[in-house]
Amino acid sequence: MTAAPPRVESRVEADARTRARHRRRRRALVVLAGLALLAVGVAASLSVGSRPVPLDEVWRALADPDGSVAGSVVRGQRLPRTLLAIEVGAALGVAGAVMQALTRNPLADPGILGVNAGASLAVVAAVALSGFVGIWFYLWFAFAGAAFAAVAVYLLGTVAGAFATPARLALGGVAVSAAAGSLVQTVILTDQRAFNEFRFWAAGSLEGRRWGILLAVTPFVVVGLLLAAAVAPALNALALGAEAGAALGARPRLTAAGAMAAVTLLCGAATAAAGPIGFVGLGVPLLARALVGPDQRWIGPVTLLYAPVLVLLADVAGRRLVPGAEVQVGIVTAVVGGPVFVAIVRRRRVAT
Repeated sequence: MTAAPPRVESRVEADARTRARHRRRRRALVVLAGLALLAVGVAASLSVGSRPVPLDEVWRALADPDGSVAGSVVRGQRLPRTLLAIEVGAALGVAGAVMQALTRNPLADPGILGVNAGASLAVVAAVALSGFVGIWFYLWFAFAGAAFAAVAVYLLGTVAGAFATPARLALGGVAVSAAAGSLVQTVILTDQRAFNEFRFWAAGSLEGRRWGILLAVTPFVVVGLLLAAAVAPALNALALGAEAGAALGARPRLTAAGAMAAVTLLCGAATAAAGPIGFVGLGVPLLARALVGPDQRWIGPVTLLYAPVLVLLADVAGRRLVPGAEVQVGIVTAVVGGPVFVAIVRRRRVAT
C-alpha cells in the first residue's frame, strides 16, 4: 500500500496564515506601545507640577520615603491623583467601548445613556436642597444619579417587554439627557451655590483628589471591568444582529443588561470621582478599533491601556499650560481630543 501524498497548502490558506501572523504581530506592537506610553504618563504625572520633582527623587519617595517635602508631595498628593487618573481613564474608555459595541455604533459615547446628565442632576439637586458642598458630599449623589439615569434608559428601551435594541437605547438616552439637562439648568439658574459648585465639577478635574476618593470608587470600577470582560464575547456575536447572535449562543437580553450594568458602574464611578470628562469614552475605543480591528476581546484591553494615557497626559498638560494655575483635565481632553477625533473619523477606512 502506497502512502498518501502530503497535502499541499493552498494559496488561500497560506494568505490567511500570513494575515493572521501579521495581525498578531500588529496587536503585540500596539500593546507594547500602550505599556510604554502608560509608563511615560505615570512618570510625568508623578514628576510634573507646580513643584517639579526629579524622577530619581520620585523613585526614592516611593521606594524609601524619608519624610522630605518632595516625598510628601509625591506620596500624599501626586500618587493618589495618578492612580485615580488611571482608574478614571480605564473606566471611561472601557465604558465607551462597551457602549459602542452594544449600540453597534462606532461613534457612540457613554453619554448616550444619560449617565453624565443623571450624575449632574443629582449633584445640583443635592447641593441646592442641602446647601452642603465638597467632593465627599456629592460623590455618592453623582453615582446614584448616574445609576438611576442608566436604569431609566434601559426601562425606556424595553418598553412593552420588547428587546432593548440599539435604536431604543439611543433614543432613551437622548430623552433622559434632554430632560435631566433641562432640570439642571433650571436648578443652577435659581440657586447660586449650586451654580458655583456645578461649574467647577462639570469641567472635570482630578485636583485635590486623595486616597479616600480613590478607595471609594475602586470597587465599582473593578466590578465594572469584570462585567465588561464577561460580556465581550457575547457582544462580538451580537454585532451580527440579535437573531444571528442568539443563533450563535448569545443571550441578547442578558448581554444588554450586563453591558448596561458595566457602563453604569464604570462611567458612574468615574463621573462621580472626577466629574464629566469628555472624548475619552468616544475617541479612544475608536482608535483601538482602528488599531486592532472589531474584536471586542481586543478592543477592551487596548482601550484599557490607552485611555489612562490620554487622561494622564491631559492632566499633566493642564498643570503646565497656565503658569500659577491649573486647567481642568476635562477641558484639556476636549481641546486636544476634538481634532484627533475628526482626523480619525476622516480616515479613509475605519473598522466597524
